[in-house]
Amino acid sequence: MNLSPVFEPTAKMRDTLSPAVFIDRDGTIMEDIDYCSHPKDVRIFSGVLEALRCLKSRGFKLIIITNQSGIGRGLFTLDQYRAVEAELLRQLGDGLIEGTYYCPDAPGQYSNCRKPAPGMVVKATRDHQIDLSRSFFVGDKEIDVECAHNAGVRAIRVRTGIQRDVTGSNADWVADDVPAAVQIILNAKS
Repeated sequence: MNLSPVFEPTAKMRDTLSPAVFIDRDGTIMEDIDYCSHPKDVRIFSGVLEALRCLKSRGFKLIIITNQSGIGRGLFTLDQYRAVEAELLRQLGDGLIEGTYYCPDAPGQYSNCRKPAPGMVVKATRDHQIDLSRSFFVGDKEIDVECAHNAGVRAIRVRTGIQRDVTGSNADWVADDVPAAVQIILNAKS
């Protein structure tokens, strides 16, 4: 893992950049329904809304980073993805999520956006003026951890998804769920 910055912000520039929490969608914020393609299947985990509101109130920008290979595999359309995302954002409430980044690419093809590649985090960082040194990534799979580290961000792996065994994880921290991850973030020193 190479964390050498290509660009090192000055102290003044860092003051204008915001910390963020990049957060995976399926299995982290909401139940992981195989290739979720219908808004009726959106079920946010208990405590997530309150935990995310707490982060937002502490100055963190909240950005969803999600692989959606069902699009690339032809299992659902972009319009179906957008309907699911709209329902998720409706349930979370206006203004909570700063941005959503998805990658439609299927596994096995070259992709600079499909996690564990850091492409979505890099784009979000540019789009939202993010200070990666004060940011975190929360996800339920090891590819989320790898994506975080590939982008130079601290990683918290949660045990809410299908892959609950975290033995051998390279995460900086492991938490039972998003509310526990938020406590780690609030207690961590940047």
